[in-house]
This record gives sequence, structure tokens and C-alpha cells, in this order.
Amino acid sequence: MIPEDNRPAGWLRDYGGIEADIRQMREFADRLQDEVTRNYAPHLSYIADDMKAPVPNPADAFIELVQFLQAHHETQKAAVSAVWDLAPATGRLADAAGRIAAHYDDADAFSSARVADVERALSAPTTTVARPTPPLADPTGPDQGRVVLP
Repeated sequence: MIPEDNRPAGWLRDYGGIEADIRQMREFADRLQDEVTRNYAPHLSYIADDMKAPVPNPADAFIELVQFLQAHHETQKAAVSAVWDLAPATGRLADAAGRIAAHYDDADAFSSARVADVERALSAPTTTVARPTPPLADPTGPDQGRVVLP
């Protein structure tokens, strides 16, 4: 009987094996990390500048505008979180692919990675450092001063 760690995931058991070219996995890891480092991370400061643009306080009597700006602020926070989390997540994927490629680099053609190896590689600390999320001011919040009355 094959140990559970050496068997494919339950939803893949009917598909047979998955083959991967270790050399291409190493190349994928290097290119992915290079893409994040050279072409993604340098642009985060420009995005932060655009996201921190001040929005004037809305008039209290225009409740729809106040609600819109509150929804806009929540959406803006979610967007910033997604944009800032992409670099570390992609770096983690590149690191995992690199670790697996390094581990199986000297193995013969019939070796197969275990699910535990992939999970261990994905859970290992990444070398990509997350940048701090820029602070976003809520135009309807109490820290922005009094809301302008009509």
C-alpha cells in the first residue's frame, strides 16, 4: 500500500500523475521572483500616492454622498490590501517552486514530489518582504474634522 503522503490529492486520484519539468520549475521560480522585484514592487509607491489623494468632507445633508464615500473608502482599503499582498504571495509561490526544484534537482526521472513537500515549501517563510500598507484617510471619519454642512 502506498503511504498517503505519496498519493495524489483526493480530487486528483482519477487523473493519474502530474509531470513537471524541474528545470522549467526553477526557471519559473526565478522569472516570477524577478517579475515581482523589478516590474511590480517599484510601482507600489506611485499607487500609494494616488490612493492617498485627499477627498473633501461631504455635506451632512447629502446622505447618499456620505454613504458613497464610506463605501468608496472600504473598497479602497480592500483594493490596497490586495495590491500590497500580491508581492509577498507571489514571492512565496516563487520560493516554494524554487525549493521544490532544488530538492528534486538531482532526483531521477521517476521521482515524484509528495504533497507534504509542496505544503511544506508553501508554508515556509518567504524572502519577499511585505511593504507597509499606506494609511488611507476616511473622508467621513471623525478624525477628518467636522463634516461640511450645506
